[in-house]
Amino acid sequence: MTQTYDLIVIGEGVSGLTCASHAARAGLKVATLEANLFGGLVLNVNELHGYPGAESGTDLASGLMQANAEAGVTSIQEPVTNIRTAGAGFEVAAGGTYGARQVVIASGARLKKLSVPGEKEFEGRGVSSCADCDAPMFQNEEVVVVGGGDSALQEALVLAKFCRRVHIVHRGSRFRAQKHFTDHAAAEPKISIIWNTTVEAILGAKMVEKVRLKRDGKTEEIAAAGVFAYVGLEPNAGFAPSGIARDERGYLVANDAGETGVAGIWAVGAVRAGYSGLLIDAALEARKVAERIARHLGHD
Repeated sequence: MTQTYDLIVIGEGVSGLTCASHAARAGLKVATLEANLFGGLVLNVNELHGYPGAESGTDLASGLMQANAEAGVTSIQEPVTNIRTAGAGFEVAAGGTYGARQVVIASGARLKKLSVPGEKEFEGRGVSSCADCDAPMFQNEEVVVVGGGDSALQEALVLAKFCRRVHIVHRGSRFRAQKHFTDHAAAEPKISIIWNTTVEAILGAKMVEKVRLKRDGKTEEIAAAGVFAYVGLEPNAGFAPSGIARDERGYLVANDAGETGVAGIWAVGAVRAGYSGLLIDAALEARKVAERIARHLGHD
């Protein structure tokens, strides 16, 4: 027998957990579905600003999960593969099949891959996306961080606490990151910056040993035991119905109220086209969507 909920929220990042908590506290029967570890990309944030009582992304995610448990939200650790219309509501296919009167897609975004030789082969053997998790494994080693935004510089600063040398490889001639990150990186003697350069391949035997770089049409290899890529995001939206429009990058299109082109399916947070990228905005829009759904279903 299919388990049915008033609301299913897909994703246990900041927007998904916030939406589920507010909906449950409004009296709705709510479940969240998550393919990976709860928290999403916020788990990579080692120093969190603007959230009293949460010093890191892990602190914030853990607090939100606790709030959901207290509100009676059912957490289901299964990847969603499909959403289809069923009567007046929806069926969400994951490990099992679950019914819902309304659905919120809050599945966020994932880090883009470099898509170079060696990246997939050395995943977990030197290729990583979480400096907070793996930095101690590279004690006194040389590593490469790829990217020029906030995440790249923040993770490079974390790695510099453990590594002998951190090379930041950036395809441009200036960083996109906030000034306080660029200032800290410039002041860190263990960090070197390689401008106008791309990664061509990741090389090694059993573990990562070298990185091949390309600059000004020429290639060179530098020693590195680890590679951390932060070159942008792409949406986790492959399971969303085709009736929901996407922008040119694949993000789901929703109006200012969070409504998609399929009535009863909403999109919030980093999976939505036009999302600001600020955690506080993700939480605010998620709360507002939960309130709208509660009113729609007769729970004020």
